[in-house]
Amino acid sequence: MPEHVSIFQLLGVGLLVLLTVAWVIGLARVLRATRPGAAPWPTGPALSALPHQQQAGPHLESVQLTPAEQDAFAGLVRQLSDGR
Repeated sequence: MPEHVSIFQLLGVGLLVLLTVAWVIGLARVLRATRPGAAPWPTGPALSALPHQQQAGPHLESVQLTPAEQDAFAGLVRQLSDGR
């Protein structure tokens, strides 16, 4: 260590270098995440341990209505659309 440089000057330079490296890494990540066509979330090996998500919501079911039930449902829809 040179004699004419104080410990505070050396610590200051080291801190500035460390902050500059952190800023460059952060800037690179922001620019990479905001470029067009980039994936919004990383899909690398870090996420491979998570299980695959199933489809949200219940499975769709359908029931056949009788003509009387269809007429009643159509009447209900008309009442609701009229605001009564």
